[in-house]
Amino acid sequence: MTALAHLDLRLDPTVLDTVPTVLNEVLAATRAWPGIEGLEVINDDANPSHVVVELWTTTTDHDAYAAWRTTPDAASHLGDALNAQPVKTVIVERIALVF
Repeated sequence: MTALAHLDLRLDPTVLDTVPTVLNEVLAATRAWPGIEGLEVINDDANPSHVVVELWTTTTDHDAYAAWRTTPDAASHLGDALNAQPVKTVIVERIALVF
């Protein structure tokens, strides 16, 4: 079942001009990872330093990617652009609605 991984990033407002370059570098590897179905970087209208959403085929695919991101091979400069720890929420279950 498709898993929505919401990664809540709080970027350092003083480095916002460098964020597109850093995100393009980091997310190129994300887009190439097996099981990624989609990736969208979105900004909070009220706070441009608040961003990201990923869509994965399964939670297992996302977990493998997240584990890889903790290795030296997956090191990036994204942490340099953050002013808080990322908060990840993975959602699989959906509420069936009838309209």
